[in-house]
Amino acid sequence: MKWAVCLLAFFAIAASAADIGGTWKGSAETPNGTVERTFVFKVDGHKLTGETTSNMFGKSAIDGGSVDGDRISFTIKVNVQGNEGKVSYKGKVEGDTIHFKVEIAAAGTSLEMDARRVP
Repeated sequence: MKWAVCLLAFFAIAASAADIGGTWKGSAETPNGTVERTFVFKVDGHKLTGETTSNMFGKSAIDGGSVDGDRISFTIKVNVQGNEGKVSYKGKVEGDTIHFKVEIAAAGTSLEMDARRVP
């Protein structure tokens, strides 16, 4: 019986969502220069919400966000010269760093971005 309780506790810890609530800052190089982005994440169980602000694209709300262990994903909408586009983020949390793969659907391209927790 003790082993079953220990095993259940282990799986509960392993399946818990990463603690990413708070402010993070990241940057990435693009053909148009460096994009800097600040993320303000709010986590409720496995649901991820919040907002993000960029030096090139302004403020965006986080849509469809989720946290699954050390993996996070969400989308935002950005406005580029009057055209709205969807940007998808998938990331892996490693301590105080999140390594993102960013898919920019309208441009048919992707990029890598690292974000770090703001103390």
